[in-house]
Amino acid sequence: MATPLIARTRAARGWASAGLVAGLALVASGGVTAQVPSPERTVLVKAARIIDGRGGPPIANGGVLIRGERIERVGPAAGMTADEVIDLGGATVLPGLIDLHTHLTDEVGTNWESALLTTTPGRAAIFGAVNARTTLMAGFTTARDMGPTWPYVDIDLRYAIDKGSVPGPRLQVAGNYVSATGGAGDARQFSIYVDVPIVRNLADGVDEVRRAVRTNLKNGADFVKILATGAVMSKGIPPGAQQYSDAELAVAVEEATRWGRFVAAHAHGTEGIKAALRAGVRTIDHGSMLDEEAARLLKEKGAYFAPTLYVGHTILHDNQALNIPAHQVERERAMQGTQERAFKIALAHGLPIAFATDAGVFPHGDNAREFKVRVDMGQAPMAAIEGATRIAAEAMGWADRVGTLQPGRFADLIAVAGDPLKDITELERVQFVMKGGIVHKSR
Repeated sequence: MATPLIARTRAARGWASAGLVAGLALVASGGVTAQVPSPERTVLVKAARIIDGRGGPPIANGGVLIRGERIERVGPAAGMTADEVIDLGGATVLPGLIDLHTHLTDEVGTNWESALLTTTPGRAAIFGAVNARTTLMAGFTTARDMGPTWPYVDIDLRYAIDKGSVPGPRLQVAGNYVSATGGAGDARQFSIYVDVPIVRNLADGVDEVRRAVRTNLKNGADFVKILATGAVMSKGIPPGAQQYSDAELAVAVEEATRWGRFVAAHAHGTEGIKAALRAGVRTIDHGSMLDEEAARLLKEKGAYFAPTLYVGHTILHDNQALNIPAHQVERERAMQGTQERAFKIALAHGLPIAFATDAGVFPHGDNAREFKVRVDMGQAPMAAIEGATRIAAEAMGWADRVGTLQPGRFADLIAVAGDPLKDITELERVQFVMKGGIVHKSR
C-alpha cells in the first residue's frame, strides 16, 4: 500500500515553513486574502519521478526548484538546494492538470432549463466558488469554463480567483455562449409566453452573430464559445445537425480574431465540425461524429480536438442521480459508438487531443475519470497526460505559463502516490497540489 504523502512530507526539512503554512491557511480560511510567495524565497520539491508534461520519459529522483511563484529549474534533485525542501518520497510529480471544458457555476443535478426558472445568478456564483475549490483540490490548476447558465457569472468567478478571494484554478471563461434560435443553447425552450430576459445569447444571421461576439468580449470573455451543432443536453435541433451556417461561423471567428481572441466550437455532428474548422475555430469540443475527412481538416487547420468521453457514461448510467431528463438520455443513447469511433480516428491521424470533460453534468472533482476512458480506448497513458498538460496549454494559448514543468512557468504542480504510467487512475487520487508556489493540498 502506498504511504500517504503527508507522512512523507512532514519529515522534510522546513515543511512547517511560514510560506507553506500560509498557503495551507489560505485553503482552510476559504482564501479571504491573496497569498503570494516571497519572490526571493526558494522551495525544492523532490520526488521519485517527475513527468514534465512534454511527453518525454520521467525524470528519476527529480526536483523542481521554485523561486516565488515560478519554476526556476527542473532536473535530477542531486545538487539542488533551496530555503525549503518538500520531499515527496516515492511519489510522481506532474504539472497541474488542465480541463478545457468545464461548467463551474452549474449546480450538479439541476438541469440548466430548470435552473433558468428556479434559480438565480447569485446561487450560481456561490456554487461556482465551491466547484472551483473542488476542481483545484482534484489537481486541476487551470481550466476553461465553457459558458454558465446565467451569463457572465464565470467572469466574476475568474475575478475572485485572481484576487485570491476564492481558491480555484486559473480560468479562461466564455462569459456567454452564442447560439441560434431553436438550437443547442436556446434559453427560451418553455411556453411562448415565458421569457428569461437576462439571457441574451441568441444570434441569427451574420450581423447578430457579430454583435453577440462583440458583446461577450466587451463584457470580459477570454474567448468565444459558439454552438455549431445541436447538443445532447438540450432540445431543439439534434446533436448531429449543423445549426449555424458557414457564413455565421466565419464571422464569429473573424470578429474574435479582430479582438485577438479565438473561438471554441461546440460541435457533435460531422458537417458542423467541418464547417467550424473551415471557419477557423481553435478547438472542436465534443467532436462526437468526427470522420476521416474532418480529421484531415483539423490537422490542416492546426486546430485542437477536445473530446468529452466520460460524460456520456454518466448520462447513460447515472441519469437518475444527476436528474438528467429522459429526452437528453435518449439523445446520448442515439450517439452510442460514435464518440469511440471519432476518438480512434483522432488517434490514428495523430491529432492533438486535448483534455476536456464537461464537468458540471457530473460532479466537479471527478474530472480525472476521463483519463481511464481514453486509455481504455487505446491512448497511451503518457499521451493522455500530455493532453491535459502541454497540449491543453497550447490550445488555450497559455503554453508560456502553464502545462509543463519548465523554467519560467508558474509553479503549478501536483503529485500522486504511485506511477500514473502504470495505473492512469492514480490521477483520480491527487494528494498534493501547488499553485503559483502555494501549497493548497497535501495528504
